[in-house]
Amino acid sequence: MNESALILENASRVIVGKGRALELMTVALLAGGHILLEDVPGLGKTLMAKALARSIGGSFKRIQCTPDLLPSDVTGLSVYNQKSGEFVFHPGPVMANVLLADEINRTIPRTQASLLESMGEGQVTVDGRTLELPKPFFVIATQNPIELEGTFPLPEAQLDRFLMKIHIGYPKKEEELSLLERFIGQDPLLSLNAVSSPQRILLLQQERKNVLVSPPVREYITDLVGATRKHPKVRYGASPRGSLGLTRAAQALALVRGRNFTLPDDVKELAGSVLPHRMILRNEERAKGLTAEAVVAEILATLPMPSPV
Repeated sequence: MNESALILENASRVIVGKGRALELMTVALLAGGHILLEDVPGLGKTLMAKALARSIGGSFKRIQCTPDLLPSDVTGLSVYNQKSGEFVFHPGPVMANVLLADEINRTIPRTQASLLESMGEGQVTVDGRTLELPKPFFVIATQNPIELEGTFPLPEAQLDRFLMKIHIGYPKKEEELSLLERFIGQDPLLSLNAVSSPQRILLLQQERKNVLVSPPVREYITDLVGATRKHPKVRYGASPRGSLGLTRAAQALALVRGRNFTLPDDVKELAGSVLPHRMILRNEERAKGLTAEAVVAEILATLPMPSPV
């Protein structure tokens, strides 16, 4: 079993019935991206983040996003020490390998921007000092789609910073019964041990870059992303960042599944998580209830797939 699959298996000792979501989170981690989870409360988003952090032996921090959360609450701040007569920097929760930003749409745009800057550049600037973040640095942000009052929705340009946006969904009856049985005694997270390390994750991220993306697969990616821009129901399609993100995610998925080459099926499987949040539909189509996910599904159904090489 390869190391990335071992991480998945280890986290699954705590998480019940969310293998697909865990796999996508691992893919995003190995691709050097970040992930946005959108779903109702109580589905185990925090637990998944903690299980993944423990599995890779990395540090974990959680931010509860609220309207009064300031950028310094995320990045840290310098505090004057009267004894030494100097300012001492106190790092914020962003200084972690895995950061959970819970309900990111509840905090003000200025704080959202400070977090997204850290995601994009891997560093923070406080009082003129630039500090590198721990490596790997992986953000899992959540937002609640059912309570919109008092929220600050992420602008499309900031949504584009996330490699994937995924939905977890309710468990099946058998999965929920297994969940009750697993958690009826001691919390299994407390006994979860690391099966990797941050240093090993960095090596896996480098290994991901060597996964082959053949010319036919690259052309399929560009055709797919290009189709989102030409679709008559779409106002703005996915940007080149979407093409790059889909390529890196396909490489990471191949690596997780023990291959050193990507397949068109990898691209097709990931497109529904990588592209929809990068698209803006026409107003009249949104009024009809059309979703970007449905448009991507339509494109995937009609766009010819290349033969695997």
